[in-house]
Amino acid sequence: MSAENGTAPAAGGARRPEVEVTDLAVRIARTGVPIVEGVSFSIEAGRTLGLVGESGSGKSTVAVGLLGYARRGLEIAAGTVRIGDTDILALDPKGLRSARGRIVSYVPQDPAAGLNPAHRLGPQLREAITAHGDVPKGELDGRVNDLLESVNLPATKKILRSYPHQISGGQQQRIAIAIAFACRPRLIVLDEPTTGLDVTTQRHILATIDELASVHDAAAVYVSHDLAAVAEVATDTAVMYAGRIVERAPTARLFAAPRHPYTVGLIASAPSAEKAHRLLGIEGHPPRPGSWPDGCAYADRCPRALPDCRAGVPKLLEESPGQLVRCINPVPIDATTEIVLDVPTLPTSQEMALSVRGLVADYSGTPVLHDIQLDVPRGKVTAVVGESGSGKTTLARCLVGLHSSWQGEVLLGTDSTSLAPGASERSSDQLREMQYIFQNPFGSLNPTMTVVENVEEPLRHFERISRAERRARAIAALETVSLGAQFADTMPGRMSGGERQRAAVARGLVVEPSVLVCDEITSALDVSVQALLVEQLRDLQIERNLSMVFITHNLAVVRSIAQNMIVLQQGRIVEQGTVDAVLGNPQHPYTRQLLEDLPRLEARAGSSQAA
Repeated sequence: MSAENGTAPAAGGARRPEVEVTDLAVRIARTGVPIVEGVSFSIEAGRTLGLVGESGSGKSTVAVGLLGYARRGLEIAAGTVRIGDTDILALDPKGLRSARGRIVSYVPQDPAAGLNPAHRLGPQLREAITAHGDVPKGELDGRVNDLLESVNLPATKKILRSYPHQISGGQQQRIAIAIAFACRPRLIVLDEPTTGLDVTTQRHILATIDELASVHDAAAVYVSHDLAAVAEVATDTAVMYAGRIVERAPTARLFAAPRHPYTVGLIASAPSAEKAHRLLGIEGHPPRPGSWPDGCAYADRCPRALPDCRAGVPKLLEESPGQLVRCINPVPIDATTEIVLDVPTLPTSQEMALSVRGLVADYSGTPVLHDIQLDVPRGKVTAVVGESGSGKTTLARCLVGLHSSWQGEVLLGTDSTSLAPGASERSSDQLREMQYIFQNPFGSLNPTMTVVENVEEPLRHFERISRAERRARAIAALETVSLGAQFADTMPGRMSGGERQRAAVARGLVVEPSVLVCDEITSALDVSVQALLVEQLRDLQIERNLSMVFITHNLAVVRSIAQNMIVLQQGRIVEQGTVDAVLGNPQHPYTRQLLEDLPRLEARAGSSQAA
């Protein structure tokens, strides 16, 4: 049975979907090159559709298209977006302004982008409530209080009088969600709303989204690269690749029995918090707009590709009840798609690459780290985990000398050289030996310099070699992280997020350090790119006997790459040991809570093999 419009036939007596999207197409306005083509789906009230796929697949373009909006340089070329009785794409500009917030609302990835930094939060909440109609003055404060309570924030004067920068990232996201629900829209669009958040904050945000959608009987679209988060919050999931939906099904069924080879590849890329295994990223890159190949866009990366795959774009067909697949050679429904490769066993090392003794740090006299004791064995990875505000990044900045207000000892190398607090007080050799990789790659890369110039830069400071030698060393470092010479003269702004992060790693590696300090370097990456980066770091760990301090909120990644770990809570170590011991048998209530809050792909996939 054909289901090219992306919707399965409704069962007898089923209510009309709250949202119906038909043949949505978005193109580059100047050239007509397609970015999104023929996207169709429907969502019932109270249900959430997850949209997943790699960067460039068209997820966010579809998301903002539901508001009748296209980013600069793009245009909505065709299709309909019906929400309730309103065709959003048929509205004039005045009608769109009226619909946004009242019929459909949007929560951005960066909540600061949706909050006015010059206004206090109270007036912003009041404006959201009154934007689409008058509210009696006596009721307004009560409505504001109700909104804050609905997202589990106290309606205190401190919160209401705060500016956005005076509250945490998780609190900012809750305010953004409260504003999105202020006028009780029929559809709420959430674009990566938990990216970069720790697992506890993420758990609260996901629960808030689920509860509000249920209470208000609203439909929701949840865009994310985090498959586990989608498995937690979405009732149905659509997988996008090269601007088209390639698979759609109820979430439990899709993760338990994926049929499209691309979906299988994404799931194989995801790390598990239960058992360490090598991550299988999808080799190659998605085609860029304007260079989509004939036929199936995934054929060049697909292990099941046939000659006929390139003859024409496959139709979206119902391969099993409720499961739509765009593939002429789908994975059999009873196939075993899970591939598990054990991580290599590393030799035991008694040498310490880095040791921390009694470190106490403060900001302007306020203590933030207390008596930190930490060892990083040579050739091993020590993970640092904890909630936002626990002190993870402060610890990293102390180690590399970017935060100098600390006391205690940081001992580097097998000869236990004591490091001065500030980077300016450390020797050139000490600075070279320990390199820092920022969460945001633009923290490491100058956007006005080419990639090879960025990677060369540390060599200018630490080595006296010729320009040709610097370039050769830089290209060799790029090849180490699977970028290579073809990216050498590219500007960072023209690379994907994953490519930029790998270039930042190459910049750290080019001077051959003994210790890498990695600060949340995988948090914003696609699951497949994350897998490739983690495995490249593992190979470097083995080949170069490289040691790492790996700061992350993703306990599943910790399980995959690290051998030892510490858990930080409010600046104190509450638990530490081997990864197997801490994650397998946590002793501290805080560690147990972190594990309980962790979204799990396996739990949802296994909850219903035939949902």
